[in-house]
Amino acid sequence: MTGEMLDYLIIGAGPAGLQLAAFLERDGRRNYLVLESADVPGAFFTRFPRHRQLISINKPRTGSDDPELNLRLDWNSLLTDDPALLFTRYTDRYFPDAELMVRYLADFATAAGVRVRYGSRVVRVARTAEDGFSVTDQQGTTYRAARVVVATGVSQPYVPPIPGVGYAERYDAMSVDPHDFTDQRVLIIGKGNSAFETADNLMETTTLIHLAGPHSIRMAWRTHYVGHLRAVNNNFLDTYQLKSANAILDGNVRRIVRDADGYRVTFSFSRADEVTKELRYDRVLLCTGFRFDPSIFDDSCRPELVIDDRFPAQTSEWESVNVPDLFFAGTLSQERDFKRSTSGFIHGFRYAVRALHRVLERRYHDVPWPAEKLDATAWSMADAIIARVNRSSALWQQFGVLADVLTVAGPDARYQEEVPVEYFTRHGLSTMDHPAEHAFLVTLEYGPEHDQVDPFDVSVSRVAQDVVGQAHDAAYLHPVVRHHHQGRVVAVHHLAENLENRWDRPDVHRAPLVAFLDRCLDGAGD
Repeated sequence: MTGEMLDYLIIGAGPAGLQLAAFLERDGRRNYLVLESADVPGAFFTRFPRHRQLISINKPRTGSDDPELNLRLDWNSLLTDDPALLFTRYTDRYFPDAELMVRYLADFATAAGVRVRYGSRVVRVARTAEDGFSVTDQQGTTYRAARVVVATGVSQPYVPPIPGVGYAERYDAMSVDPHDFTDQRVLIIGKGNSAFETADNLMETTTLIHLAGPHSIRMAWRTHYVGHLRAVNNNFLDTYQLKSANAILDGNVRRIVRDADGYRVTFSFSRADEVTKELRYDRVLLCTGFRFDPSIFDDSCRPELVIDDRFPAQTSEWESVNVPDLFFAGTLSQERDFKRSTSGFIHGFRYAVRALHRVLERRYHDVPWPAEKLDATAWSMADAIIARVNRSSALWQQFGVLADVLTVAGPDARYQEEVPVEYFTRHGLSTMDHPAEHAFLVTLEYGPEHDQVDPFDVSVSRVAQDVVGQAHDAAYLHPVVRHHHQGRVVAVHHLAENLENRWDRPDVHRAPLVAFLDRCLDGAGD
C-alpha cells in the first residue's frame, strides 16, 4: 500500500480525467493521481466509434478570433489557456477521424503535466470511515485517497434482457469489414447513432438490413439533443422510405433462436397492435449503447445506480447519492441531464468538470466561487448579462444546466459564472459566498416545446426574430433571466431570439432587460 493519503484519486485518463487533473495541476493541488488502465490517455478512442468517424464537430474557420466564442463550434477541445492545445489545430475535417483524438489527448496530457500512472487498471475500490478510500490496481498496489473521482465513462456494452441475446454480435466486438456481410440478411438491434453508423457501413454488401427497437427514432436536428440520430448517420432512412429493401422495425425483439440456417427472431410490432412475427436473418448485431461498470466497488462503497442501472445516481455536485466523497466526471455526469443537454459529450462535460472543480475547491479548500464585482444598477447588470450571453460557450453548450448568477446586496453585486442550476436550486444563496437580497440566474435555453414541431416546416407558426412581445414563446436557443427572492422564483424575463445569436440591440434586447431588472430591484417582482 502506498503510504501517502491523496487528496484526490481520479480513475480514468480520458478527456474528463485529464480535464480535472489539468485544473488541479494549474491551481497547485498536486496531491492527486490519475490511474489509467491503458498505456495511453483516451484509450476509448482507439476503439470507438468502430467506424472511426467522430460526430463531434470541428470548425477551425469561424470568422472570429475570440477563443471563447469559437468553442461554441469546437466540440473536441478541452479547456485550456494554451491556444496550441486546441483540437482545431489538428485537422480541418468537420467530422474528424478518431485517431486524432487519441493523439490530441496524449499531447494535452504531456503539455498540462498531469500526474497519470498508466497500465494501472483498478480492480477494487473500498472505503472506511476512518481511512477514506483504498483503491487497488491489478498489480496489487493500493492507493489511499480522501476522495475518488470516477471518470471511466460508460465502458461496458448495455445488453438488453432478451432471451437468446447472447447469440448477437456486440457493437464492441463485431466485424467492421462490410465484405464479411456480403449477401447476408442482417438485423441490427438499436436505433441510435451506433446502429445507423453500422447500417451505413453495411448497405453496399448486404442483401437487406433491418433496424429494430421499441422507441421512435428521434432526430437531433429536431430535439437539439446531439445524442439522438445525427444527419451524418441517417443515409439508411432513405433506403427504407424509398423502398430499397431495408426497413426499420418498431417494436420489441422477444426471442433470438439459432438454427442451422442462421437465426430466427421473434418480433412484436408496435404499429400493428403488437402483431408478432418470426423473421429470419444470417446475422444479428447488438448496437444498444453502453453502461457504467460498477464491478470495481465492494459493498463498503457501491454506488446506487439509475436509468436501467446504466449510470451512478448523483447529487447536484456530481457526488454519489449514497457514498460520500465519491464523485463522477465526464460522460457519467449525463445522469443529471439525461437526454436533455450535453453532459454526455466532451463539448458539454468539459464545463461540468470545471464546475466540479469549483465545487471541490469551495467545499474542501474554502475557495469561494470566482466572482466579479459590479454596481447593483440595472444598466450595469444588463451590460454584464448581455456581454456574457453574446460570447459564453459554457452557457451555449450546457443549455439549461449551467447558469451565470448575479447576486445583489444593497449597492453591490457579484457576477459568478457557470454555476450548475440544480446546485443553486438545492443550496440557494448559501452557494454564492455573498450575502444577498436578490439573485438572478442567467441561462441559455430552448423553448419548452421546441422538439414538438418540424423546424423545417414553413407552415408552422413560429416566433419572429427580435420580437420583444413574443420572446417568451421562442423555440430557438435564447437567454432567460430568472429573479430569485426569498428562496423562490418571482419573475422571469426572456430575451428575444436572434439569428446571429447576439442579444445587444438597444430597443429589442437591452432596454427590456434593463426595465425587468429595475422592476425586480424595486421590489415589483416580490
